[in-house]
Amino acid sequence: MSESDEVNVLFVCSKNQWHSPTGEQVWRRTPGLQVQSAGTSRSARQRLTVGDIRWADVILVMEQKHKSRIMADFRDEVRYKTLHVLDIQDDYKYMDPELVKLLRERSAPYLLAEPERD
Repeated sequence: MSESDEVNVLFVCSKNQWHSPTGEQVWRRTPGLQVQSAGTSRSARQRLTVGDIRWADVILVMEQKHKSRIMADFRDEVRYKTLHVLDIQDDYKYMDPELVKLLRERSAPYLLAEPERD
């Protein structure tokens, strides 16, 4: 976890054009979360970096292909990271109401979980 007790959440899609920026927008004002987005493609608006991976406590990817790409390109960095596939296909534009709904529903279990107690 980060020193401030906030959870650093990274949303990842291919081009960081529609899906991951929507995830960032949807969750960015949630108390206790710091949220960023990036893409796996060379043509991504904000290309995924080692720094992004190291910063993130939780990585949420849209499709299995994004997880596979991250595992291939950043194997050592993601070894001890939490990475979840949201299974959201590339069928939506930025802030599409259906995309927003899917992102809220599928991300919430990973972002709003009860804290663990010792």
